[in-house]
Amino acid sequence: MCLMAFAWQTGGYPFILLGNRDEFHARPTRAAGFWTEEGLPDLLAGKDLEAGGTWLGITRRGRFAALTNIRAPGARKGAQSRGALALDYLAGEQTPEDYLKHLQSRGGDYAGFNLLVGNLQQLWHLNSQTNQMQQLPPGVYGLSNASLDSDWPKLKQLRTNLADNLNAGADVLLGLLSDKHIYPDQQLPDTGVSLEWERLLSATFILGGDYGTRASSLLKMDKQGGIIFVERRFAPMGEALGESCWHLAGD
Repeated sequence: MCLMAFAWQTGGYPFILLGNRDEFHARPTRAAGFWTEEGLPDLLAGKDLEAGGTWLGITRRGRFAALTNIRAPGARKGAQSRGALALDYLAGEQTPEDYLKHLQSRGGDYAGFNLLVGNLQQLWHLNSQTNQMQQLPPGVYGLSNASLDSDWPKLKQLRTNLADNLNAGADVLLGLLSDKHIYPDQQLPDTGVSLEWERLLSATFILGGDYGTRASSLLKMDKQGGIIFVERRFAPMGEALGESCWHLAGD
């Protein structure tokens, strides 16, 4: 993913996550679904068909993971795909804390990333640039292609909008991801790409012919472990491709 806002242990749901996956439209992708063919029938996630990993997923038992890259043009490429970071946690048995401790010793195998891993009881974050992991207290957070709660206008706006709509329905929450506003140049971060790209990437929902928002996702967990997962998919220039929705009962 490239932009997300999430609420942890705040409001009526223990966990709510909104996120947009921005990617080149030519990169092959499988829509979210259960990974039965891979021998992981309890895993619900989209799949990057080029490298085999995922950017957002959850299991029937409530293990969830979400991933963003860190925008750093010119940085070396990792030997392994970042999508495996989320997948390995989702397919494994380690606690969120133990999994991230293990990653701290081998983060150099991957290009820069932020990784969220959790379950109904705890939520942890690791930023590979600082190699710092932390258990997150209750609150509303934003994450894009820099640090947690970085001072990017689209991140701050989405985080605020989520905080103001914690009890809203799925359509309202997903609508928060559709903002196509381009922010003024003086508000843009300087991440090492051209000003033209900074402008394009400043929108919550990125419109482009070659690169743009490919999917908007909503993930909610209730106190009994019930799960709502919605994915809306898009073609170049924001053309709608379809929507999938799952309601999984908890204990």
